[in-house]
Amino acid sequence: MQVSRLLLDCYKCIVIKMSAKAEILKLLKSADIEVGGDRLHDIQIHDDEIYKDVFKGGTLALGDGYMDKKWDAENLDAFVYQSIQSDLRGRFFNVGILWHVIISKFFNLQSVKRAFQVAEHHYDDPDGVYPEMLDETMTYTCGYYGNGATTLNEAQDHKHDLVCRKLGLKEGDRVLDIGCGFGSFAKYAAENYGVHVTGVTISKGQLEVARERTKGLSVDYLFMDYREVEEEPFDHIVSIGMFEAVGGKNFRKFMEVANRLLKPNGLFLLHTIGARTTKKHGEPWYHKRIFKNGKLPSLAELSKSHEGLFLMEDLHNFGADYDKTLMEWFIRFDDAWKSGRLSKYNERFYRMWKYYLLSCAGLFRARYVQLWQVVLSPNGVPGGYKSVR
Repeated sequence: MQVSRLLLDCYKCIVIKMSAKAEILKLLKSADIEVGGDRLHDIQIHDDEIYKDVFKGGTLALGDGYMDKKWDAENLDAFVYQSIQSDLRGRFFNVGILWHVIISKFFNLQSVKRAFQVAEHHYDDPDGVYPEMLDETMTYTCGYYGNGATTLNEAQDHKHDLVCRKLGLKEGDRVLDIGCGFGSFAKYAAENYGVHVTGVTISKGQLEVARERTKGLSVDYLFMDYREVEEEPFDHIVSIGMFEAVGGKNFRKFMEVANRLLKPNGLFLLHTIGARTTKKHGEPWYHKRIFKNGKLPSLAELSKSHEGLFLMEDLHNFGADYDKTLMEWFIRFDDAWKSGRLSKYNERFYRMWKYYLLSCAGLFRARYVQLWQVVLSPNGVPGGYKSVR
């Protein structure tokens, strides 16, 4: 009896594997992606288990399968771009995504206590990947190439200057930087515009680097969650690349805090990655491996979050520049790995970061995700706000 049951189980596994392979190959063909092909977006399969894995686990299994060397692509970014253009990802709506949607609706994944998990998981390693991957400004957000920047360093300086000009900063202004990262904006604004910047962070690693990089400048830091900040209202507020980690249940609270901490005639610039539609709930692989508990806002969610608190004065989308930024980061990261400067990490870690950087580049290239800079005012700028580019 046990032998018969074992044989039946084996038969079921074989049938499932064959069905999964046939189904996945059919989907790939419909997207003009060939297994074993020689085009940049074609893929190579090293372990046929990946078919069953992806059939059951969708895009989460796809990313983990890459980390485990079950498959490869000549150009990961090209494969992801082709997949999005062909809506291949849309056909892999699976239990991983569904589960993330369910728990995010019923639980606050970014309570004050849980918020520190993101920093501990992804940011608290300042001596590892970041000095090798980032440019001299140590900026871990999208650069701006719209004003003729030809290098990543120039693109980041142009982005910081763009933010300063959009806010109309002048000497002596007090500026709050929510989610200040490695202090790159604080350093630029203090040095070039003579303002005082107060940075807020929950990453010990980033705080250590930020303090060292802004030593001697008119900059101070608060190591706390943004919801815990109790300060006199600031002339202006900026938040660059932090809103994505706030969590959908906290979008409104974030805006309420910003409104409370901003002077009535001040401006608030929000720089955030965004989703094309409210229905897009993000990829479970990124939530599991890279950015825990976050959520990309749609424009509808963004508008709803500040309704009655702020007037949207300006919206600027330069998401295509994130493709260039991510490719520059990968070139630097890859060179550091091949040169042995990241020897404390294993190959699985390398493949995880490679998948993260290049797949994200493909997503931005396909315009699946966006990068917005939004200028908000509490009461409206008298006479109207004049857009800055």
